[in-house]
Amino acid sequence: MPPDSTEFAPFYAGYISLVSESNIEDALREQVAAIEAFWRSIPEDVASVVHEPYRWKVRQVMEHLVDGERIFGYRLLRILRGDATPLPGFDEHIYADASEEFPRTLKAITDSMVALRQANILQLENLPESAMKRTGVASGSPVSVRALAYILVGHVRHHDAVLRKRLG
Repeated sequence: MPPDSTEFAPFYAGYISLVSESNIEDALREQVAAIEAFWRSIPEDVASVVHEPYRWKVRQVMEHLVDGERIFGYRLLRILRGDATPLPGFDEHIYADASEEFPRTLKAITDSMVALRQANILQLENLPESAMKRTGVASGSPVSVRALAYILVGHVRHHDAVLRKRLG
């Protein structure tokens, strides 16, 4: 069941709206294969290309998704474990710029994304509804474990569509 609007900040509504599946665990699992197939098909020679009007290189978009997977997964863990400490936001532009300091190959980025997603799936497997409804505070707003799972899927779908448009 998708989260209701009280379980996440309005900023995330667009990502959550991209998830139509009723079983979020299935959506997370199916996305692993789609990520691998698409990302492994991207030639290394386009990694540093910026397509106007976009600001980030192809590699930076992919690294942004890895960063998001890691950060949303960390938030999910903290909230799932009952940690009530408010979690800070992050500036994705600073992270994207910093990722260029030590640029990784697209293979390494893809491997990281797959491993992180698999870890997040294992964390979410077989949770009771009561655990999915647990909430915490991230970026100054309430967020539930369930909403974070939907954000994981929707965030990738949003940026995947942008990458496909850029590379298509």
